[in-house]
Amino acid sequence: MMNSSFKFCTVLVLALLALPVGAMAAVPISTIAQGNTVFLGEGGLDITGAMGSYTDIGWWASAADIGTTSPSNKISVATREASFTVSQSEFAGYLGNWYRLKSDGKTPDGLAFNVADPNLDIKVYDATVGVDATANGWITTGDEVSFQITTNLYQISQRTGVTAVPIRIYVQAPDGATYSSLINRAGTTTSIMAVPVTSTPYSTGPIWDTGRTDTYPYGTYKIWAECNVNSMKDNYGYSGKTYTGTAGLLDQERNPLIGVYTHTAAPTTVTTKVPTTVKTATPTTVQTTITTPPTVITIPPTAPPTAQPTALPAATKTKSPGFEAVLAGAALLLALAWIVRKE
Repeated sequence: MMNSSFKFCTVLVLALLALPVGAMAAVPISTIAQGNTVFLGEGGLDITGAMGSYTDIGWWASAADIGTTSPSNKISVATREASFTVSQSEFAGYLGNWYRLKSDGKTPDGLAFNVADPNLDIKVYDATVGVDATANGWITTGDEVSFQITTNLYQISQRTGVTAVPIRIYVQAPDGATYSSLINRAGTTTSIMAVPVTSTPYSTGPIWDTGRTDTYPYGTYKIWAECNVNSMKDNYGYSGKTYTGTAGLLDQERNPLIGVYTHTAAPTTVTTKVPTTVKTATPTTVQTTITTPPTVITIPPTAPPTAQPTALPAATKTKSPGFEAVLAGAALLLALAWIVRKE
């Protein structure tokens, strides 16, 4: 029995020794080889493989002649090759190729690494109908969701021993809870803690079945993505670079953009006339003369008063003495003359 156990252990040790070194210990994502791309904000990088025996790196402007001019910017990495940070203070404004410098401090001797500014974006797709749900912020309950990530961080996957760059997708439920994984219609569970991005744009495929209302209730979800590889978000936390903006996704059965629904009634065409603008003149004060017709009052006729003879008062004369006798005598003579003439 002892011999058998000894033989088994011997075979096991020999098998382990026969394995490639890479299979026993994966190369950290922080290990940088010569010519790799590094990003603003990355910290704790091991750049000894990129530097070799050199301690200085130099950067030339795009129009400069590297072979005949001194570098536009120069940085010493001595004593920090094993834990190097691509800081914003040193490299912002100096993106592109950085070369190893010879001891004279001006002659390039091969590319050390390339410095890039990260970018990151995420879109939400209704995989059932093939529509970008990010644009209208709504998805029909029961449809499946996929995510599309666009980023230049996929270049991290080109480092030795690295197959993909991990991007975390955040899906926050209406009650504030955050999911670590999602389930699709087929029942497959997919972790979204470290989505392995290998190209751009990168699609996750349909990984979220919104029809599972017991797990994913109705309401508005918040969705965003982050990359904190080598503490890049901690050191360089800018929206659109190491994390995305937040997208709102309303999960409900009815399109919120449609406010009125018709069922059986036929559509009615209504012609609307364009309103006519009528210019109103400023009111003018006009003096108006109102003639009131005379009021005619009819008084019923009354009997004319009976004319009564009015006796004129006798004139008061002053008589001469004996005047009546003369008149009487004259009257008598006239009467006698009348009689005589008639006969």
